[in-house]
Amino acid sequence: MDNLTNEEKKQSIVSDEKAKELEEAVDGNSNMRVLTGWVKYSFMTIAVAGALFHLYILNFHPIDPMIFRSIHLAFGAVLGFILFKGWKTNSNKVSILDWLLIAAILYVTFYIYTNLQAVLSRFGTVPQTQDTIVAVLGFIVVLELTRRTSGWTLPILAGIFSLYAFIGPYLPGILNHRGYSFERFVTYIFKDNGIFGVTLDVSSKYILLFIVFGAFLQMSGVGRYFIDFAFSLAGGMRGGPAKVAVISSGLMGMMNGTSAGNAVATGSLTIPLMRRVGYSGRFAAATEATASAGGQIMVPIMGAGAFIMAEVTGIKYSEIIIAATIPALLYFISVYFMVDLQAVKNNMRGLKRNELPSLKGILKQAYLFIPIIILITSLVMGYSVIRSGTISILACLVVSWIHPSTRMGLKKIIHALELGMKNTIQLLAVCACAGIIVGVIALTGVGQRFSSLLLSIADNNMLVALIFAMLISIILGMGMPTTAAYAVAASVVAPGLIQMGLEPLAAHMFVFYFAVMSAITPPVALAAYAAAGVAGTDPFKTGVTAFKLGIAAFIVPFMFIYSQELMMMGAGWKILLATITASVGIYFLAAMVQGWFAGGKTNFLVRILLLAASLTLINAGLVTDLIAIGIAAVAVVIQRMKNKSEPPISTNKAV
Repeated sequence: MDNLTNEEKKQSIVSDEKAKELEEAVDGNSNMRVLTGWVKYSFMTIAVAGALFHLYILNFHPIDPMIFRSIHLAFGAVLGFILFKGWKTNSNKVSILDWLLIAAILYVTFYIYTNLQAVLSRFGTVPQTQDTIVAVLGFIVVLELTRRTSGWTLPILAGIFSLYAFIGPYLPGILNHRGYSFERFVTYIFKDNGIFGVTLDVSSKYILLFIVFGAFLQMSGVGRYFIDFAFSLAGGMRGGPAKVAVISSGLMGMMNGTSAGNAVATGSLTIPLMRRVGYSGRFAAATEATASAGGQIMVPIMGAGAFIMAEVTGIKYSEIIIAATIPALLYFISVYFMVDLQAVKNNMRGLKRNELPSLKGILKQAYLFIPIIILITSLVMGYSVIRSGTISILACLVVSWIHPSTRMGLKKIIHALELGMKNTIQLLAVCACAGIIVGVIALTGVGQRFSSLLLSIADNNMLVALIFAMLISIILGMGMPTTAAYAVAASVVAPGLIQMGLEPLAAHMFVFYFAVMSAITPPVALAAYAAAGVAGTDPFKTGVTAFKLGIAAFIVPFMFIYSQELMMMGAGWKILLATITASVGIYFLAAMVQGWFAGGKTNFLVRILLLAASLTLINAGLVTDLIAIGIAAVAVVIQRMKNKSEPPISTNKAV
């Protein structure tokens, strides 16, 4: 930073210490060891070697998928058992159990490498004793790694599904199946049908690549620039820091792959500033959580679930991000309306201009957006995801050399590679564990039977089916990272919606959207809990507030199902009109939730009218739009009359 002028030093609202937090804070996990000595350098060496290995294999020398995925799992497990503690302790020493688990995964990987053909032919059909031992060891490693990195929820769910494989013959109705021997089950799951299936495939090829890209963005100063850009753009508006949280969390969240991690990383800066301008601690934490969850649907990277969607559906990734653009914007518009109406109610102001980054300095550094622009352009032009991601990493490196403050030398490059691999551990574990659930669903056929049940309950009523699909996706996602939540819901729920006539892209996007929303849905709302930890507020109450803030976004998936123009399908003018009417509908719902409309506090009748108007706008069409306008006009008239009959209320909480 020594080469910066005084003006340039002042233009960033993010201090060097805070920037380091943003680079390091990924999942908010307090279970990490503080590595020192030879263990620290061993971890760094393994992480850098792992990142370079993946980049080399993906771009220059493809190998057998089973071997590649097993090595991918081995890198994640070795690094994970070194970094994450097995239990709560003040000791940072890697325990004997950790070394045994590391030895186990290395043995499993060596066995797969040296017995590949036998593994592919025997596993899941006629396994030998050694095959079963290897599969059991791998199973234990995956469950323990997931428990350490993501908590108990996903391993317990995987255990319940695994148990179902054995008790199925004793269950009634659609849950009944013929049952499987232990040997066949465990080797079937520890193959490309389960743990090494589509979820770990996506992790090894796409998730790691883009998390490394995110690490390069952060190390080159782009992560800091995103937040400075958001502050310069919205920090001076009423309730400015809350709007900054919405913008910066969307930009940061698309590249770090986890809602909770995003809430911790950006919330450590935005939450104190939101409280400073008048928002309560709970509202500030909830705003950050809601915006951070939305980062998972923000194009072009969309966290990690979109890569799984592309693999499961066979739809080009470029088509997915095009279809997801308007729904993502609608999500953030809905959160923006919520925080803006809260600021209006409390007569808040924003930060002073001299407290914000220099607009001139921000514009001078606009070139830092180039890697993102290159990524979007290359994807839309039809380049593969791997090629696009690799080019963007190189672009990030080149762009960093433009100015001394962002220049990446060898030390920063090594740090970026290490950080990228480190940040991959949790999602890698989640994808492997989710593979267990997906494998059980495929082995037992329960997913197909569940789809049939969904059809029979809905009785071909699409709205009823969508509501059931929404509830199931949210319930399955509670307590799980978005990636795992979507992987499970896509196996259980999406096939039923497709059978009812929905296009695969629309069905999977619907499920994905609500898997994301599970991160802010009580009683287990991971993103809200993470933000509550930063704000020092009650986690459950913060989750309820986050759910309230995000409730307007709950109608967005229904909007793009009934108005597929919102997924960029149809004529340009129809897409524009549908986007405008959807935005208006979201505003009405936000006004209803916040109880503020047309310059005053609303009564029960106005709220009901606003709800009716917003729901009417779900289905884009001239008749429904006219009805919504009529309902809204009545609400405006009633509200104006109410405003005139009541004295103005002073609620000035300005800074």
